[in-house]
Amino acid sequence: MPAPNNSGQGRRGGWRRQGRTGGFTYFGLLIIVVIMGVLLVTAGEVWHTAQRREKETELLFIGNQFRQAINDYYEHTPGKELRYPVSLEDLLKDPRYPSTQRYLRRIYSDPVSGSEQWGLIKGPDGEIYGVHSLSEEEPLKKGNFSLSDRDFEGRKKYADWVFMHVPGRRAGSSL
Repeated sequence: MPAPNNSGQGRRGGWRRQGRTGGFTYFGLLIIVVIMGVLLVTAGEVWHTAQRREKETELLFIGNQFRQAINDYYEHTPGKELRYPVSLEDLLKDPRYPSTQRYLRRIYSDPVSGSEQWGLIKGPDGEIYGVHSLSEEEPLKKGNFSLSDRDFEGRKKYADWVFMHVPGRRAGSSL
């Protein structure tokens, strides 16, 4: 009986095809892995952008809730001298009334920074005129804002989006 041939050649001296096709399979598998990686990176970027847009939309909603609450607090001042809140907690329960007067149900978190802290625009006596995010990130949205938020166009960071009550202008009005 002849000894087995370990040289990679068959009985007739030709190379076995089994060893050569294994390299093509490996190369094909490598290409598939690279394509899947590129698709995953692209999907991750799209998801991240969608998340940021959602946070921007939420910031606009929450900021306008604060603006409306500050306006309502100001407009519902007992007596003749109109006043602003001194703390955000005053919007939860107005200390000027013996009964419970609420302008907000809760103090919202900043959706962009995730913080409970807000930047406050304060007057000379410490009263709160408005709020803004503390985030230094650049917004995706640069234009096409509602009329009440038209001042945000071209702003370079979320901290520049200031939700402030303007006396004489009803919150959410177009003028």
